[in-house]
Amino acid sequence: MPEDSEDLDHYEMKEEPVEGKKSEDEGIGKENLAILEKIKKNQRQDYLNGAVSGSVQATDRLMKELRDIYKSESFKAGNYTVELVSDSLYDWNVKLLKVDQDSALHTDLQILKEKEGTDFILLNFSFKDNFPFDPPFVRVVSPVLSGGYVLGGGAICMELLTKQGWSSAYSIESIIMQINATLVKGKARVQFGANKVNQILVSFILVSCLFFRSTDKLANHFNLKAFT
Repeated sequence: MPEDSEDLDHYEMKEEPVEGKKSEDEGIGKENLAILEKIKKNQRQDYLNGAVSGSVQATDRLMKELRDIYKSESFKAGNYTVELVSDSLYDWNVKLLKVDQDSALHTDLQILKEKEGTDFILLNFSFKDNFPFDPPFVRVVSPVLSGGYVLGGGAICMELLTKQGWSSAYSIESIIMQINATLVKGKARVQFGANKVNQILVSFILVSCLFFRSTDKLANHFNLKAFT
């Protein structure tokens, strides 16, 4: 497990402010206010339909985290973006739009922009019902990275994302900024062409499925267990 505690001094893992609140929506743009309202509407509808997902504590905390992010200067400055996957409060896609300009990772992202038209790192945050008492699961979706404490499949090896290193006081924005710093500190590099190799493999499997007409025949052809 990498020693990333020194970075925590750099990006303070803040608790919720305890001083008196102003309007909870003050400082949030209209577009993001609309997203918050849509989430609330969906939650009310789910409640009426008896299809409530998640827990009250996790939902309340995630709503506050999202609201705080929409207010933050770092978010407004375009350092990162947040998008809810299928409007789920428990599944976030986070784009890191800016990394240290003196890093090799920044150079790689500029090359990636020339080659593939994208120059950001896409992270996925998955939250469980017992958040904030357990950490989110975070992985790098794209591009494929090596180094930077990124494991196979994109999982990020950071102590603060383990049960032992996690604190319910950590804010999600602090985690996002910490991951950004850790990728640079760990000398993460883009593995050019890796995404195309994966796409070719997936396409090959799909075509093979159509050709063999059944997963059992495909599995027998490749001497693999059937896909179930």
